[in-house]
Amino acid sequence: MKEISFRNDILPLKDKLYRLALRITFDTAEAEDIVQETLIRVWDKRNEWSQLNSIEAYCLTICRHLSLDRSKKKEAQHIALDESLHSRPDTSTPYDSLTAREGIGLLQKLLKELPQAQQDIVQLREIEGKSYKEIAAILNLSEEQVKVYLFRARQRIKQKYTEIQGYGL
Repeated sequence: MKEISFRNDILPLKDKLYRLALRITFDTAEAEDIVQETLIRVWDKRNEWSQLNSIEAYCLTICRHLSLDRSKKKEAQHIALDESLHSRPDTSTPYDSLTAREGIGLLQKLLKELPQAQQDIVQLREIEGKSYKEIAAILNLSEEQVKVYLFRARQRIKQKYTEIQGYGL
């Protein structure tokens, strides 16, 4: 089994951990604190690294649990992801910008309405690009459950998005 190095294997995960924490807490400072605490907890468990199947799944699981705990304790005051977090071409018109912002806002709203497990799976699959197997390991689910939850989440978002866009509901 490969020797795990904090600098080479764990530290590069900080951006993924931050995105996960930010998606759950919607607070940049809180997400940074969670990433730092995650890295400290992983470092404290360095004697157990050799027993892990996936150090990435281990780190993401810790980050997810910390984020959920803090979000519930704080009853997070959600901030909308501002435009500075999204890169847009300079050639967009004000109408295009408004349409894009509204579309992103609507998708975020629809995503928040999903059950927490489905939110996590959509985040890991669509944003982080994880495989079904990796998601199953991170969330302690079977691959079949991951596929079913992801299908249901996509269908729900698609249905609601179509209703709102088509009928203005």
